[in-house]
Amino acid sequence: MKYYIIAGEASGDLHGSNLMKALLEEDKSADIRFWGGDLMQNVGGTLVSHYKERAFMGFFEVVKNLVKVLKFIKLCKEDIFKFKPDVVIFIDNSGFNLRIAKWAKQQGFRTNYYISPQVWASRAGRVKDIKRDIDHMFVILPFEEAFYQKFDYQVTFVGHPLIDAIANRTQVSLQQFREENHLSTLPIIAILPGSRKQEITKMLSVMLSIIDDYKDYQFVIAGAPSQEIEFYNQIIGNKKVVFINNKTYDLLSVSYAALVASGTATLETALFKVPQLVCYKGGNISYQIAKRIITLKYISLVNLIMDQEVVKELIQNDFNKKNLQKELSKILAKNQREKLFLQYYDLEKKLGGKGASKKVAQMIVSELKK
Repeated sequence: MKYYIIAGEASGDLHGSNLMKALLEEDKSADIRFWGGDLMQNVGGTLVSHYKERAFMGFFEVVKNLVKVLKFIKLCKEDIFKFKPDVVIFIDNSGFNLRIAKWAKQQGFRTNYYISPQVWASRAGRVKDIKRDIDHMFVILPFEEAFYQKFDYQVTFVGHPLIDAIANRTQVSLQQFREENHLSTLPIIAILPGSRKQEITKMLSVMLSIIDDYKDYQFVIAGAPSQEIEFYNQIIGNKKVVFINNKTYDLLSVSYAALVASGTATLETALFKVPQLVCYKGGNISYQIAKRIITLKYISLVNLIMDQEVVKELIQNDFNKKNLQKELSKILAKNQREKLFLQYYDLEKKLGGKGASKKVAQMIVSELKK
């Protein structure tokens, strides 16, 4: 059978690659065409467009690149129509995917969505369009089933794919990681400033502003695979910090604490049991718009899932040197760390067991065979 998968960003590429592996196990003759990244490309199939070409963040940035966005939408529709897949599978990336889903459903294509758009965070009215355009929604957060039930839309909770992604990775020891990356024996504080240029530009310099105040620790930046080292160097300047590209999981596995840009990385950091500060700073226009339409108490997935403040969130103007120093010192203290570890274990239980990608692949193939 023929599968067309549309993913954006590094996290979508990760989950898309695991879904592709599972689909190929369930359907040996699967013909997969996709929008994604290097991880999906390594699995096989045919890459149409890399997510690096579409990395626009925030309302203002999308508007500024509207002509490019419209060209990608047109290309995607034409490519799907030509390929004529048995199912179109959307992964997160709602701004792009929901537009394609509406068209695909109108054309008679079967539509599945893996990793729900965050309609529970803002603009819940979009559920009406999702009910109309998506044949089956597979959700990965425990509270999403109840959310959709309020709109009389049945979805399937499959557990969180990060559980598998972290469990199945090749593990590295602290000593090995230090030797391979020429690190000292000081405890490591990881810096995860995001994957898009806009967010890295806004946040990395503030994160770096405190490193001279923590000389008993070694700060290491997790470079995103979508960005070049030259871009980071312009921000790092002469700061005494180590840069390691495309080894985020290895870095988190050996870190003592972390400064993390809001997003999927906050959940990844928690699953590695690393005490963290969640940071967010966006463009002023995008932030003012977001503040008016987002209805949540928290911005980090950790706090949303636990429905309480487990990790400290420093947002927009609160994200500054003084607050970073104050809150980092707290999570380096023994008592706070022990409390966090217990809450992290509770979080993992809520996320369900292993096998999210396998469950989704089995259901998709089973439904197609019917």
